[in-house]
Amino acid sequence: MARMVDVSLKGEVYRVATARGCIRLRKDTIDKIVSKEVEKGDVIAVTQIVAIESAKKTYLLLPFCHPIRIDYVEPRVWVEEDKVCVEVTVKARERTGVEMEALTAVSISLLNIWDIVKKYEKDEKGQYPYTAIENIVVVSKEKIPDT
Repeated sequence: MARMVDVSLKGEVYRVATARGCIRLRKDTIDKIVSKEVEKGDVIAVTQIVAIESAKKTYLLLPFCHPIRIDYVEPRVWVEEDKVCVEVTVKARERTGVEMEALTAVSISLLNIWDIVKKYEKDEKGQYPYTAIENIVVVSKEKIPDT
C-alpha cells in the first residue's frame, strides 16, 4: 500500500534546504551561454525562473510531497569552465521539510538547460556524448523551532 504521511498534528517550523547540481557541456556551448548567443535566450535568466517555478510545483510532480506554502526560493546559477551549476535554497514555515522542493528545482533547472542548449551539444549522429547532469545533492537542511 502507498500513502502520504499524515503531518496534520505536526506544528509549523521554519525550514530551509539547499540543493546543488551541475550540467557538463561542451566548451563552445559554455561560450555561447556566457556571450548570450544561445538561440532560445538567456540561459541564466531562464534557469532562475525555472528554478522558482519548479520548487513551487514539486507536489504536482512527486505524489507523496505535500503542497506547501513556500516563502522564498533563491536560485543561483553560475558557469564554470566546462559546466553550468545551479544551487537553489527554499524557505518555508511548514509542517514538512523543503529538501524535495530544492532538489526538484535543481533537477528541472538542469534539464531545462539541457533543453535550451541541446542543439549545440549533439554530435553528428544526434547523440550527446559529452553532456551530463552530475552531482545533484542536498547541501544543507535546517529545521528551526520557535523559541
